[in-house]
Amino acid sequence: MTDIVLDDAVWADVEEGTEALLQEWQVAAGEQVEAGQVLGVAELVKTTHEILAPTAGTITRLAVAADDTFGRGAVLAVLEA
Repeated sequence: MTDIVLDDAVWADVEEGTEALLQEWQVAAGEQVEAGQVLGVAELVKTTHEILAPTAGTITRLAVAADDTFGRGAVLAVLEA
């Protein structure tokens, strides 16, 4: 199982304690995905960031709901290869 998180690089220069907004999921739990596929979109400090599948597999869980906020390192979804 692989935890999907928003890449640490997008949090660079962001004040500690700042949260991102998960704007939308483009997949559902149980769906098969390909490596590099866009899974969803998050907004952090007025900039949108695509959430990408690191490998091919099945999304087993969406841990953060659309329109919810999350902090650095939060698991957004779980992927089973």
